[in-house]
Amino acid sequence: MTTNNPAYRHAGERSHSPEPESMQKYSDEVRERIAKKAYELYEQRGRQAERDVEDWLKAEELVRKEMDDRAAIRLAKP
Repeated sequence: MTTNNPAYRHAGERSHSPEPESMQKYSDEVRERIAKKAYELYEQRGRQAERDVEDWLKAEELVRKEMDDRAAIRLAKP
């Protein structure tokens, strides 16, 4: 899949700019989940350009919430 949206990158695909420090704390699996979610948001908006950072930050928030919800469910089980 190719896209002009830099919010979505396949594993191994490199950006021309260095990775933000905030992304270094995530595993490759979590980064891929965020990238896929960001791309979904991009598509839902009709592929409007220039909002890739907004898409990424929202995707990061959603993925972290999903992870937190799963962790809470695991902890609640006896």
